Amino acid sequence: MGEAKRRKQTGAPPPQKTNSQKPLMVGVIVLVLAAIAVGVVFLTAAPMPGSDELPVAATNAEDFPAQLDQYGVSVGAEDAPVVVREFADFQCPACGQFAEASKRLKQEYVEAGKVRFVYFDLPLKQHQNAFPAAQAARCAGDQGAYWKMHDRLFESQSDWSGSTDPVATFARYGKDMELEERRFRLCMTSELHREAVEESRRVAMQLQVTSTPTVLVDNIRLTRPGWGQLSALVERELSTAGK
Repeated sequence: MGEAKRRKQTGAPPPQKTNSQKPLMVGVIVLVLAAIAVGVVFLTAAPMPGSDELPVAATNAEDFPAQLDQYGVSVGAEDAPVVVREFADFQCPACGQFAEASKRLKQEYVEAGKVRFVYFDLPLKQHQNAFPAAQAARCAGDQGAYWKMHDRLFESQSDWSGSTDPVATFARYGKDMELEERRFRLCMTSELHREAVEESRRVAMQLQVTSTPTVLVDNIRLTRPGWGQLSALVERELSTAGK
Protein backbone atom coordinates (compact mmCIF):
# COMPACT_ATOMS: atom_id res chain seq x y z
CA MET A 1 0.00 0.00 0.00
CA GLY A 2 1.38 3.38 -0.97
CA GLU A 3 2.13 5.93 1.75
CA ALA A 4 -0.34 8.46 0.35
CA LYS A 5 -3.07 5.82 0.13
CA ARG A 6 -2.31 4.60 3.66
CA ARG A 7 -2.64 8.13 5.10
CA LYS A 8 -5.91 8.60 3.22
CA GLN A 9 -7.33 5.41 4.69
CA THR A 10 -6.04 5.78 8.24
CA GLY A 11 -6.07 9.55 8.61
CA ALA A 12 -2.46 9.45 9.89
CA PRO A 13 -0.55 12.73 9.55
CA PRO A 14 2.51 12.81 7.29
CA PRO A 15 5.79 12.02 9.05
CA GLN A 16 7.63 15.11 10.28
CA LYS A 17 10.88 15.98 8.54
CA THR A 18 13.79 16.23 10.96
CA ASN A 19 16.44 18.87 10.55
CA SER A 20 19.43 16.59 10.89
CA GLN A 21 21.85 19.42 10.06
CA LYS A 22 20.90 21.70 12.98
CA PRO A 23 22.71 19.73 15.75
CA LEU A 24 25.71 19.47 13.45
CA MET A 25 25.86 23.23 12.91
CA VAL A 26 25.52 23.90 16.65
CA GLY A 27 28.39 21.51 17.32
CA VAL A 28 30.60 23.23 14.76
CA ILE A 29 29.88 26.66 16.24
CA VAL A 30 30.70 25.41 19.75
CA LEU A 31 34.00 23.97 18.53
CA VAL A 32 34.93 27.21 16.75
CA LEU A 33 34.18 29.31 19.84
CA ALA A 34 36.20 26.92 22.01
CA ALA A 35 39.14 27.15 19.61
CA ILE A 36 38.99 30.96 19.70
CA ALA A 37 38.92 30.94 23.52
CA VAL A 38 41.92 28.61 23.68
CA GLY A 39 43.78 30.85 21.23
CA VAL A 40 43.10 33.96 23.30
CA VAL A 41 44.32 32.25 26.46
CA PHE A 42 47.43 30.99 24.68
CA LEU A 43 48.33 34.44 23.36
CA THR A 44 47.69 36.40 26.56
CA ALA A 45 48.77 34.02 29.30
CA ALA A 46 52.05 34.72 31.07
CA PRO A 47 54.81 32.28 30.12
CA MET A 48 55.83 29.82 32.81
CA PRO A 49 59.04 30.66 34.72
CA GLY A 50 60.85 27.78 33.01
CA SER A 51 59.47 28.52 29.54
CA ASP A 52 61.80 28.69 26.54
CA GLU A 53 59.87 31.82 25.54
CA LEU A 54 61.53 33.85 28.28
CA PRO A 55 64.62 35.89 27.39
CA VAL A 56 68.00 34.93 28.81
CA ALA A 57 71.18 36.87 29.44
CA ALA A 58 73.54 37.20 26.51
CA THR A 59 76.46 34.79 26.39
CA ASN A 60 79.19 35.95 28.81
CA ALA A 61 77.01 38.88 29.85
CA GLU A 62 78.34 40.74 32.86
CA ASP A 63 76.23 41.74 35.83
CA PHE A 64 74.60 45.15 35.70
CA PRO A 65 77.03 47.68 37.23
CA ALA A 66 75.18 48.18 40.52
CA GLN A 67 77.10 51.38 41.32
CA LEU A 68 75.06 53.10 38.61
CA ASP A 69 71.86 52.62 40.59
CA GLN A 70 72.68 55.77 42.53
CA TYR A 71 71.69 57.79 39.45
CA GLY A 72 68.21 56.29 39.37
CA VAL A 73 65.47 56.29 42.01
CA SER A 74 65.21 53.06 43.98
CA VAL A 75 62.56 51.42 46.10
CA GLY A 76 62.85 48.13 47.97
CA ALA A 77 65.27 46.26 50.15
CA GLU A 78 68.95 46.77 49.38
CA ASP A 79 69.55 43.03 49.76
CA ALA A 80 66.59 41.95 47.60
CA PRO A 81 67.57 38.85 45.58
CA VAL A 82 66.30 40.33 42.28
CA VAL A 83 66.68 43.85 40.90
CA VAL A 84 64.41 45.23 38.18
CA ARG A 85 65.58 48.35 36.38
CA GLU A 86 63.56 50.48 33.99
CA PHE A 87 64.80 53.21 31.66
CA ALA A 88 61.79 55.31 30.77
CA ASP A 89 60.39 58.62 29.58
CA PHE A 90 57.33 59.98 31.37
CA GLN A 91 55.86 61.21 28.08
CA CYS A 92 56.45 57.92 26.21
CA PRO A 93 53.09 56.14 25.52
CA ALA A 94 54.66 52.67 25.73
CA CYS A 95 56.14 53.61 29.11
CA GLY A 96 52.67 54.68 30.20
CA GLN A 97 51.37 51.22 29.28
CA PHE A 98 54.18 49.53 31.22
CA ALA A 99 53.54 51.70 34.29
CA GLU A 100 50.71 49.44 35.43
CA ALA A 101 53.10 46.48 35.43
CA SER A 102 55.74 48.36 37.44
CA LYS A 103 53.08 49.45 39.91
CA ARG A 104 51.97 45.85 40.36
CA LEU A 105 55.62 44.78 40.70
CA LYS A 106 56.02 47.16 43.64
CA GLN A 107 52.86 45.87 45.29
CA GLU A 108 53.52 42.15 44.87
CA TYR A 109 57.31 41.80 44.97
CA VAL A 110 58.99 44.97 46.22
CA GLU A 111 56.83 45.27 49.33
CA ALA A 112 57.53 41.59 50.07
CA GLY A 113 61.29 42.23 50.03
CA LYS A 114 61.85 40.02 46.98
CA VAL A 115 62.65 42.72 44.42
CA ARG A 116 64.31 46.12 44.38
CA PHE A 117 63.06 48.43 41.62
CA VAL A 118 65.19 51.19 40.12
CA TYR A 119 63.75 53.80 37.78
CA PHE A 120 66.12 55.68 35.46
CA ASP A 121 65.08 58.85 33.67
CA LEU A 122 65.63 58.73 29.94
CA PRO A 123 63.68 61.74 28.61
CA LEU A 124 63.71 61.61 24.83
CA LYS A 125 64.42 64.83 22.96
CA GLN A 126 61.30 64.54 20.80
CA HIS A 127 59.12 64.77 23.94
CA GLN A 128 59.12 68.41 25.01
CA ASN A 129 57.60 67.85 28.46
CA ALA A 130 59.45 64.65 29.40
CA PHE A 131 62.33 66.46 31.08
CA PRO A 132 60.09 68.72 33.22
CA ALA A 133 58.07 65.66 34.18
CA ALA A 134 61.21 63.86 35.35
CA GLN A 135 62.09 66.91 37.45
CA ALA A 136 58.55 67.06 38.83
CA ALA A 137 58.82 63.49 40.13
CA ARG A 138 62.13 64.28 41.81
CA CYS A 139 60.79 67.54 43.27
CA ALA A 140 57.89 65.56 44.73
CA GLY A 141 60.47 63.12 46.03
CA ASP A 142 61.99 65.92 48.12
CA GLN A 143 58.72 65.82 50.06
CA GLY A 144 58.50 62.03 50.21
CA ALA A 145 56.11 61.61 47.27
CA TYR A 146 58.31 60.47 44.38
CA TRP A 147 56.35 57.31 43.60
CA LYS A 148 52.99 59.02 44.03
CA MET A 149 54.03 61.59 41.43
CA HIS A 150 55.61 58.89 39.25
CA ASP A 151 52.31 57.01 39.11
CA ARG A 152 50.22 60.16 38.65
CA LEU A 153 52.36 61.37 35.74
CA PHE A 154 51.82 58.11 33.86
CA GLU A 155 48.13 57.86 34.75
CA SER A 156 47.51 61.45 33.55
CA GLN A 157 49.96 61.43 30.65
CA SER A 158 47.44 62.70 28.13
CA ASP A 159 46.63 65.71 30.35
CA TRP A 160 50.10 67.26 30.31
CA SER A 161 52.03 65.76 27.39
CA GLY A 162 50.95 68.55 25.02
CA SER A 163 50.74 71.32 27.61
CA THR A 164 52.48 74.66 27.10
CA ASP A 165 52.66 75.11 30.88
CA PRO A 166 53.35 71.67 32.36
CA VAL A 167 54.68 73.13 35.62
CA ALA A 168 51.21 74.46 36.46
CA THR A 169 49.75 70.99 35.87
CA PHE A 170 52.44 69.29 37.93
CA ALA A 171 51.92 71.82 40.73
CA ARG A 172 48.22 70.92 40.72
CA TYR A 173 49.13 67.25 41.08
CA GLY A 174 51.40 68.18 43.96
CA LYS A 175 48.57 70.06 45.62
CA ASP A 176 46.38 66.97 45.32
CA MET A 177 49.15 65.10 47.16
CA GLU A 178 49.25 67.80 49.86
CA LEU A 179 52.77 68.86 48.95
CA GLU A 180 53.99 72.29 50.00
CA GLU A 181 53.21 74.19 46.81
CA ARG A 182 55.74 77.02 47.17
CA ARG A 183 58.58 74.59 47.78
CA PHE A 184 57.53 72.43 44.86
CA ARG A 185 57.26 75.36 42.44
CA LEU A 186 60.62 76.73 43.54
CA CYS A 187 62.18 73.31 42.94
CA MET A 188 60.70 73.26 39.44
CA THR A 189 61.50 76.83 38.41
CA SER A 190 65.08 76.62 39.72
CA GLU A 191 65.53 73.25 37.97
CA LEU A 192 67.02 71.89 41.17
CA HIS A 193 67.17 68.34 39.80
CA ARG A 194 68.27 69.07 36.22
CA GLU A 195 71.73 67.61 36.78
CA ALA A 196 70.32 64.48 38.43
CA VAL A 197 68.08 63.83 35.42
CA GLU A 198 71.00 64.50 33.06
CA GLU A 199 73.18 62.04 34.98
CA SER A 200 70.48 59.39 34.68
CA ARG A 201 70.31 59.99 30.94
CA ARG A 202 74.09 59.69 30.70
CA VAL A 203 73.91 56.28 32.38
CA ALA A 204 71.52 55.16 29.63
CA MET A 205 73.91 56.44 26.97
CA GLN A 206 76.83 54.67 28.67
CA LEU A 207 74.88 51.41 28.57
CA GLN A 208 73.75 52.08 24.98
CA VAL A 209 70.09 52.17 25.99
CA THR A 210 68.25 54.22 23.37
CA SER A 211 64.61 53.11 23.50
CA THR A 212 61.92 53.37 26.16
CA PRO A 213 60.84 51.48 28.07
CA THR A 214 63.92 49.32 28.43
CA VAL A 215 63.40 46.92 31.32
CA LEU A 216 66.05 44.67 32.86
CA VAL A 217 65.50 41.88 35.35
CA ASP A 218 68.98 41.62 36.84
CA ASN A 219 70.99 41.65 33.58
CA ILE A 220 68.27 40.21 31.33
CA ARG A 221 66.37 42.54 29.03
CA LEU A 222 62.65 42.04 28.52
CA THR A 223 61.68 41.53 24.89
CA ARG A 224 57.99 42.26 25.54
CA PRO A 225 57.72 44.70 28.45
CA GLY A 226 54.52 43.86 30.29
CA TRP A 227 53.29 42.04 33.37
CA GLY A 228 53.23 38.57 31.80
CA GLN A 229 56.90 38.41 30.84
CA LEU A 230 58.06 40.56 33.75
CA SER A 231 56.43 38.43 36.46
CA ALA A 232 57.51 35.14 34.84
CA LEU A 233 61.10 36.31 34.58
CA VAL A 234 61.11 37.58 38.16
CA GLU A 235 59.79 34.21 39.34
CA ARG A 236 62.49 32.39 37.37
CA GLU A 237 65.22 34.58 38.87
CA LEU A 238 63.82 34.13 42.39
CA SER A 239 63.79 30.38 41.85
CA THR A 240 67.39 30.46 40.65
CA ALA A 241 68.32 32.46 43.74
CA GLY A 242 66.54 29.89 45.90
CA LYS A 243 63.93 32.37 47.15
